[in-house]
Amino acid sequence: MSSPLTAGFCELVFNSADAPENVTPTLQVLSVKKINAPGASGQDRYRLILSDGKHFIQAMIATQLNGMVESKEIDKNVLIKLTGYVTNAVQGRKLVIILQLETVPWNGDKIGNPTNIEQQQQQGNQSSTSAAPQQAVPKQEVGGFQARQQSTAGRGGARAGAGAGGRGKAEVGPLYPIEGLSPYQNKWTIKARVTQKSDIKHYSNQRGEGKLFSVTFMDETGEIRATGFNEAVDNFYNLLEEGKVFFVSRARINIAKKQFSNVNNEYEIMFENQTEIEPCDDDTVPQVKYSFKGIDQLGETQKDELCDVIGVVREVGELGSVTSKATNKPFAKRDIQLVDSSGHSVRLTLWGKQAETFSADDQPVIAFKGVKVGDFGGRSLSMFSSATMSVNPDIPEAHQLRGWFDAEGRNTQFQQYTNSMNNASGAGGAGAGGVKPSELKTIGEAKDEGLGMSEKTDYFTTSATIAFVKQETFSYPACANPEGCNKKVVDDGTGWMCEKCDRKWDAPIHRYILSMNVMDHTGSFWITAFNEQAEQIMDVSANELMRLKDEGSDINSYFQKATGKTLAFQMMAKQDSFNDQPRVRYQCRKVNAPDYVSASAHLIALINSMNV
Repeated sequence: MSSPLTAGFCELVFNSADAPENVTPTLQVLSVKKINAPGASGQDRYRLILSDGKHFIQAMIATQLNGMVESKEIDKNVLIKLTGYVTNAVQGRKLVIILQLETVPWNGDKIGNPTNIEQQQQQGNQSSTSAAPQQAVPKQEVGGFQARQQSTAGRGGARAGAGAGGRGKAEVGPLYPIEGLSPYQNKWTIKARVTQKSDIKHYSNQRGEGKLFSVTFMDETGEIRATGFNEAVDNFYNLLEEGKVFFVSRARINIAKKQFSNVNNEYEIMFENQTEIEPCDDDTVPQVKYSFKGIDQLGETQKDELCDVIGVVREVGELGSVTSKATNKPFAKRDIQLVDSSGHSVRLTLWGKQAETFSADDQPVIAFKGVKVGDFGGRSLSMFSSATMSVNPDIPEAHQLRGWFDAEGRNTQFQQYTNSMNNASGAGGAGAGGVKPSELKTIGEAKDEGLGMSEKTDYFTTSATIAFVKQETFSYPACANPEGCNKKVVDDGTGWMCEKCDRKWDAPIHRYILSMNVMDHTGSFWITAFNEQAEQIMDVSANELMRLKDEGSDINSYFQKATGKTLAFQMMAKQDSFNDQPRVRYQCRKVNAPDYVSASAHLIALINSMNV
């Protein structure tokens, strides 16, 4: 019985610079291994060992195929046909990246006794390198088809594009999926759609002044962020339009700087002097991918989390401005009100040029990607430079919202987000911090239950009184970027340097890092409150308090005023270590005024239950 596998495929891949053309091999899966994502936002990946009956080679499947592994469609000894794939060289090892596949019926066991192609090739390296460099590359017979082997040095000549979206000049490298890019490749081309383009930003640092911009590219396998500086701004900023498709090549692949981007990719592209970008008229590249949260779900979303939302613009506020503390210049802002069919509304803030040019007289549907969740007014949204918006997008969610709003939404009374401290209710309702009085924990209960001592973070709410506030180190000097960097800056004698933003400021913005001891009738513990929560407690900004201190004013009265306050603290408890001993760090996530009405009603209910 002849083997159903494509003999010779592993050897062909290992000796070729690029994926063989017009080859759809049938291979056997020898093993499947899960590779955990490096961060909470990433996706797990799966590594396969594939056999052609004679040799085996390593492979990775694209994340969109993960479901086939999880459902056991792809498993040990299963036969698969690769209908879409590329090859990649990583630290001298060849890897097949599978983009599309089909399973082939097979009920048998392992076929043949395949060996590691890498070890075989290493043993034969000495004899192969003795060949003349200009020697013709022979054709190799592989499973009934002929494929010309390529030397590992790269292609011998240019390949012209053809058909719709064909390139007007020679390609620099093989067409790669975004998910297959890595710093180990020298020659590649991607065909991708621009889903986001930032404004041009100007900066000044120790190396001088400059400018930069960034774009997000997307294809059917994923997204990647690209950044250009100075000359690249002049060359590509006007060329790259949001929504258009382009060929990109001759750029550098770096490890992604996650602090500047919300794109889910371990790598990013850096435009260089030799970078080539050409428009492409092929519209088969997919549009922006969204993962929408309903407006009614924002209350369950953590502060500072990034999310996608879609809604109808019900109201547009007047153009306003805030003064940048860094440059002392006005910065445009505009608030809009978004609503959806959940019956909820939320305020979203636009900044800069988007705020200045925004117009929505016809109450459009807008899809937002990567907006930041805030807790001002209960819940709010903010659109910073990495976020994108699409007005009246041609997607099912937008059409559904348009129909709902025109039919009934215009006359709906929407529920707005408000601070929990303004939503006090009766005995059965939520009390301080949106928690029922029966759900509040005492400090003693939090300690006795060991909250924060496990591997996971624990959350709870307690009502306590501030006994003491440390004055020595109540704040830190933070970056003055108006977009909210908040990282600590260092004075190098010529200004305050932010390593994250790579910018220097004349003065920092001081932010609270307040250490307090709070107590109730069961005990006490030390907690930390950061800027937003600490400002509510101190009734003065850290920047103003530091200014008064620098001017020689007595700031002790502010700390005395905070001492003795009884508040509801929403807490986060997490295990830490000090001198190799485990301990719990308690951080205040939100602070609210006590709800005495709900607390009293709860006590009355307890008393009545005892008298029954």
